[in-house]
Parts: sequence; C-alpha cells; structure tokens
Amino acid sequence: MTVDDTGSGAGGDGRVDPHAPETGDDPLALRLEQLILGAERRYTPFQAARSAGVSMELASRFWRAMGFADIGQAKALTEADVLALRRLAGLVEAGLLSEAMAVQVARSTGQTTARLAEWQIDSFLEGLTEPPEPGMTRTEVTYPIVELLLPELEEFLVYVWRRQLAASAGRVVQTADDEEMVDRRLAVGFADLVGFTRLTRRMEEEELGELVEAFETTAADLVAARGGRLIKTLGDEVLYAADDAGVAADIALRLVETLANDETMPELRVGMAFGTVTTRMGDVFGTTVNLASRLTSIAPRDAVLVDSAFAEELIRSGEAPASEAEAAEAAAAAEKEGEDPPVYRFALQPMWQRPVRGLGVVEPWLLTRRDGQP
Repeated sequence: MTVDDTGSGAGGDGRVDPHAPETGDDPLALRLEQLILGAERRYTPFQAARSAGVSMELASRFWRAMGFADIGQAKALTEADVLALRRLAGLVEAGLLSEAMAVQVARSTGQTTARLAEWQIDSFLEGLTEPPEPGMTRTEVTYPIVELLLPELEEFLVYVWRRQLAASAGRVVQTADDEEMVDRRLAVGFADLVGFTRLTRRMEEEELGELVEAFETTAADLVAARGGRLIKTLGDEVLYAADDAGVAADIALRLVETLANDETMPELRVGMAFGTVTTRMGDVFGTTVNLASRLTSIAPRDAVLVDSAFAEELIRSGEAPASEAEAAEAAAAAEKEGEDPPVYRFALQPMWQRPVRGLGVVEPWLLTRRDGQP
C-alpha cells in the first residue's frame, strides 16, 4: 500500500502505480476474484486503514508482510481486508501480540499460503487437458472448478491447520523450560540428490519437474510417517528435523533405502547433526543446521554421515553401540547373566576428522543399520 490520502490511482508524486487495478480489467478475472474473496472491491488502502482504525503505516506493513504488492490508492480492497487489519490491530491493542509479532504472523501466514495457492491453481489448470466446449478459455473453465472446490478446500485447510497447531502445541507443552521453546535441542537432517545439476542439463523440464515432485513426495511421506517434521524442500534437497536422534536416523536410512530401490531416482546422500537449534517462523537456524548441511556435501553416495554429538546421542539412548567390540562385550555379559542381549538398531563407524569451512575440524561418523534390524 502506497500512502496517498487523495484517493486517486496515482502515487504522491503523480506517477501511476503499475500494480493499481484498471477499469478495463478482464471481467472474468474480476468475477473470479470476487468469487474467491467473497466480496467486491470497495476501499482504497487509505480508506481500509481508516475504517479498520489503524495507521496507514501499520496497514502497509501488514499488507507487505502478507506478500502483496503496493497498489497505490486504487479501490481494490474489500470488507475482508478491513476485518483482517482490524483483527491484527486488535490483537496488538489487547496486548496478546506485540506489533512486531503481529507482522511476523502476517508474514509467516502469507509466505505459507502463497506457495499453497500457487500450487493449487497450477494443479487445477494442469489437469485441464481440453475445455468442455470448443473455444473456452482457461479462465472460463477455472471459474466453475473454483466455485465447486473453494468451500471444500477452505474447510480442509482449516482442519489441517488445527491438526498441525495441536501437534505443535503438544511439543511446546512437553518442552522442559521456556528457553527450549526457542532454542531447542533437535536432530536436523539434509537429504540431497546426487548429480542434480547434471540432470537439469539432460532432462526435459516436464521430466525434471516430475522427478523433483516424486522426490519431495517420497521424502515428505517418509518424514511424516516416522515422526519427523519436514522443514522445507529446495528442489533437489529436503531439510527435516526430529526431537529424537533415533527417529531422525531411521528417517535418513529409509530415505536412502527407498531411493536406492527406485531406478528412476538418482543416488542420495544425507548429513545429520544434533544440538541446539533456533526455530523461527517454522524454519530452523544455527550451527547445528549449518553442520548438517556441510556433512551432506561430504557424505558418500547412498550414505548417511552424522556429527559426533549425534553419534553420542544414539549411544547414550542405547540405539547404537560405541563400537562393535562394546556390542560383543554387552552380548557376552548378557548371556552370562542369562539375559537377552541389548538390541542396537544402528551402527556407527568413525571417519577421518576433517576441516569444514566455517566450523573448524569435525569428526563425521558413518551411520548404517545393524544386520537384521528393520
């Protein structure tokens, strides 16, 4: 929103805002917009801010945080825009959110839903191979589809959001103290397709898109099913986290095993680290994340490397022996006492220490699954 109290479609310097809607807008596009928004354009940004009882400056911050372009003072906003401004401002006035936090809420929501909206519209249009009637445009075909799907998708979105919110709230309740709510100890993993750059030169765009989608789908399903959290996807790479090192280790090995059995997929390498992680807007940051990324870059093909802290956590929790000699000793001791030997899910093999840019010397460990363990 560009501040302009005149209510005209031009900015304060007299230039016409290139994002401002024009009276000659496509009627079908306007109908589609009205269908989705559920209301007509009634307000300029200045009028919307005044009606919501917020300053133009704060309204602009919210608007941009949600990911929308400046629209000058065109009459392009609806009653829903006013209500959204009023609600955010009300949370600030009530002391439930600081102004900075309210802007973060707007930004995180905008970034997440923008990607979702782009994907959904692309999917709708991609599925339309031929219009029902000759001469129909994509917009004409899209309108009835959106009209049918909109209420169902809206309810499903709210359902999934509530489910995710409940899961996240549960993790916070189990957190040991307030500091861990922001700086938490997590296992972080990067999974990277080997030779992806070369593939982009050899494969057709559609073929490459299908490969990336298959990889992201496989990774997302495995991470979720085993109890991890997918943080983000980067085309040829996925970033995930788990509260438990054993869970993260199982995910990493299953990813490698699954892709190794798929002839259409490139080889995979995974790097993982365990330690303090800063969480912000659904993302993770810090030295632990950087270390996991560096380990991925030096991991062998179809293999998993972990840092020493990750290895120590697996040993501490009884998921892996410190060495095969220790495993043999523990088995012998258990047999002597007439007890069942300890069952280790994973094996760890120390690799050569090596300098890692920006992180000093690290000691990677090769993670594998022990024989006979699922």
